[in-house]
Amino acid sequence: MNTDWSTAYQLGFHGEMNIYAAAELQQQVQQALLADGPIAVDLSEVSEIDSVGVQQLLLLQRECLQTQRALRITAQSAAVEEVFHLLNLRARFF
Repeated sequence: MNTDWSTAYQLGFHGEMNIYAAAELQQQVQQALLADGPIAVDLSEVSEIDSVGVQQLLLLQRECLQTQRALRITAQSAAVEEVFHLLNLRARFF
């Protein structure tokens, strides 16, 4: 598994990660999965996240595991931190 983070694909989500942004989120995840190497995800600019946003992150994680690619969340907003805590997902991503 390539864990050279200096060459990682930088995936940043901004604003809302919810049902209204579902198509855009899916497109960003698919684009990241087409790139080579590890994926670094910045969630520091996410203002809202619902189950759709969580689903996209879980999909990204599953695909990375299946293709033996490293995945790392580099930063998270308070909104993301709260949802990860409520859904007990923190240990899954960190």
